[in-house]
Amino acid sequence: MEYYDNRVDAYIEKSPEFAKPILNYLRAVVHEASPMIIETMKWSMPFFDYKGVVCNMAAFKQHCSFGFWKASLLYDPQKVLSLADQAAGSFGRLTSIDDLPPKEVLVEFIQQAIALNEDNKPRPASQKKSPAQREELVVPDYFVKFLEAHPQAWLNLNQFSYSQKKEYIEWITEAKTEATRLKRMETATEWLTEGKSRHWKYK
Repeated sequence: MEYYDNRVDAYIEKSPEFAKPILNYLRAVVHEASPMIIETMKWSMPFFDYKGVVCNMAAFKQHCSFGFWKASLLYDPQKVLSLADQAAGSFGRLTSIDDLPPKEVLVEFIQQAIALNEDNKPRPASQKKSPAQREELVVPDYFVKFLEAHPQAWLNLNQFSYSQKKEYIEWITEAKTEATRLKRMETATEWLTEGKSRHWKYK
């Protein structure tokens, strides 16, 4: 079984220069925490799996993020996890390795997350369903490219629940014409930047 994914290498290589050492460091720490971790790409971001998702990382124009799939279930006596702003990951917006807690703390969280998957502990109520129980959502390449200039929109999209992501993706992919698709992508980007769901007007 392959534990490293060449697509993650390519992702890091295409990331901004400031982000590369952060992503390489996080990748190394995750694998140091457990040699059984498997890399993959989901929603165009690197994910680390072991019997389910353990954590993921992402790079944007001015910051990186690193988040645990079941962050709210982790034991955090030092209160270093940031749960208030899920869009920024578990440790806020990262601009250098110094923004992360010590390596031993990261390793402890990773091993806790692995244990949660071992015990088949479900995610919090808003995220109960496992990706294995439903089809994986794929953001169309043209929408990914469109969002490259709007990192906050891209970040918020990837932090939304499965159903919220699906609503946006289906709305865009079901457009009948190129003009309609472009208009929807522009509108979606505006709403996503503001952290709004597809049907926010009706809530």
